Amino acid sequence: MFKYTAVPRWLSQAAGSSMGEQLVLGIESSCDDTGVAVVRSDGTILGEALATQADIHAPWGGVVPKLAQQAHAAVMDSTVAEALQQAGVSMSDLDAIAVTIGPGLSLCLRVGVEKAHSLAAHHQLRLVPVHHMEAHALVARMGSPVPFPFLCLLVSGGHNQLLLVHGVGRYTLMGATLDDAIGEAYDKVARLLGYDMTPSFGAALERAARGGDAQRFQFSVPMRSRPDCNFSYAGLKTAVRLAIEAEVAGEPSDANAQVRADIAASFQCVAVQHLEERCRRGTRWALESHRGLAHLVVAGGVAANQAVRAGLQRVAAEHGLELVCPPPRLCTDNGVMVAWAGLERLRLGLWEGPPTLASVADTERYVDLRPRWPLTDRVDSRSMPEQRSMRKKRLHQSLTELTEAAAALQGSDKLAVASS
Repeated sequence: MFKYTAVPRWLSQAAGSSMGEQLVLGIESSCDDTGVAVVRSDGTILGEALATQADIHAPWGGVVPKLAQQAHAAVMDSTVAEALQQAGVSMSDLDAIAVTIGPGLSLCLRVGVEKAHSLAAHHQLRLVPVHHMEAHALVARMGSPVPFPFLCLLVSGGHNQLLLVHGVGRYTLMGATLDDAIGEAYDKVARLLGYDMTPSFGAALERAARGGDAQRFQFSVPMRSRPDCNFSYAGLKTAVRLAIEAEVAGEPSDANAQVRADIAASFQCVAVQHLEERCRRGTRWALESHRGLAHLVVAGGVAANQAVRAGLQRVAAEHGLELVCPPPRLCTDNGVMVAWAGLERLRLGLWEGPPTLASVADTERYVDLRPRWPLTDRVDSRSMPEQRSMRKKRLHQSLTELTEAAAALQGSDKLAVASS
């Protein structure tokens, strides 16, 4: 469990006052991209570096954890050095180091966390543990006037979550995937259609879909009879697989390029329509309980998809909300979002003191990694209850539980004010 400092800085600050300029180094290694960035508390990105592994995993058709770990280890030092060089700062100029500790692949997370601990110990810097999905959700606030609360749709290879974001570390789940996330469905369909993993399966399918007929294949929109905000892509994925088996003869080639593009376009049309329908209901729910809500944030790797953005723009416009999407390069995993989440949490005193040099030197030491770590255990009463199988996978307290425990310890009223 996090061991936050007992005397957070914000206790000595008037609510809403400036803490002065701060610099945070963010490290991200939860899956197959090594991202490092230096970000200033006003939202300025001073330096960033990203080492991708698409070429390494392309022959395997997906991420191989051991290969990903080795690739992270090979480039971690140089990626940190590049980000610092771009920023024109040294380690002594930093106020803290933020690092993703979960969710993600344990082997990959360990590389980033051990590097962050080593740097923090040698330079006596504070550590800020970061939740990967919170980093995606909060990066939309970097330099943008997006006040709490706001509605957030997280869409990636492993996550479909519709959330009410009440503050840093405070979330209510409106809906979640019951099986496959949209990003996973994109990846699977792209592989079945024979598209390249470079730069990503999702980007390859989106590109192919631009030249396809989205009306040629009439796939069913999932879960139309279910009056909730949950998502499901397993059935759609199966329907597309059957269409590919029936319509695509032989190996991918120029001869079947058009039918493959038509399948890609038809799949994408229905996949986005499903997102729209669930988010439309969730938006109505959110506005019923939070009349002042003004923003819909769409974040995560799939938020870079232009068809997804267009669909969610329609939902936002229908309800008088402003759609906020990070720039496409900040939708995929990166160090900038981790650094910004670190700054948001640092501002609230949610940080740890630097580890000792002795603890870092101990190769057998315990390192806090959270490969399966929920954002929240708070579920909207109008949503379906959490499935039993999902409860079994919860290995850690949710981020919301931890943040509220810290608030109770430090003074919940102060933390609530500082989060707004």
